[in-house]
Amino acid sequence: MDSKQPTPSNHEPELRDHVYDGIQEYDQKLPNWWLFTLYITIAWFTIHWLCYYQLGFGSSDTSIIDKTMAEMQKARDKQMETITDDQLWALSRDPATVEAGKATFMTQGMCVSCHGPLLDGMLAGAKLPGLPLNDQEWKHGGTPTEIFKVVRKGSPDITKGMAAWEQVLGMKRVSEVVAFVLSHHKEGEPITRAADSPGATGAPAATTTSTPSTTATPPAAQ
Repeated sequence: MDSKQPTPSNHEPELRDHVYDGIQEYDQKLPNWWLFTLYITIAWFTIHWLCYYQLGFGSSDTSIIDKTMAEMQKARDKQMETITDDQLWALSRDPATVEAGKATFMTQGMCVSCHGPLLDGMLAGAKLPGLPLNDQEWKHGGTPTEIFKVVRKGSPDITKGMAAWEQVLGMKRVSEVVAFVLSHHKEGEPITRAADSPGATGAPAATTTSTPSTTATPPAAQ
């Protein structure tokens, strides 16, 4: 009987003479599919690194999300641009919206700091910088959309009036604050233009949001 060891075929692993801790090493070539996967991965990483990090091609997931969120916000803002007096009055009759607006209004450093907790421009008998919001006299217009515009964009001369709050609060919270202010008024009540209003000439002129059947008195501040 021939005692000669058979020569391993191309499909059988070859063992090396080196042994460590009872473990003998294989001298086996890795499968081609594994090598090709490794090479493709290296090539893909190199291309991606050059294009994305060095040449500035492509967008990260964060950039895509930020862009999508910005587009959604832009669409909401565009929708709010077309808001009407009737829609704002409707919001002022929604308890959840009014309560959300009140929470924003009463937050320290927000509206309450200038207009007071009773919306009368007073705090403990002292006059605050802001104008009263619970009466029928308005400096920059008292229709819901005019109030909405002033809260969003600020008074025409921000050095002497209210700053714009749109960037701080966003359109949704601005609409909630306006709804809270309108909840202290009645639809159709007379609107009087203040004597120092930029559009006033001589004595303040009285206008109305609509033709009221009676002169309405603003409800007590909440």
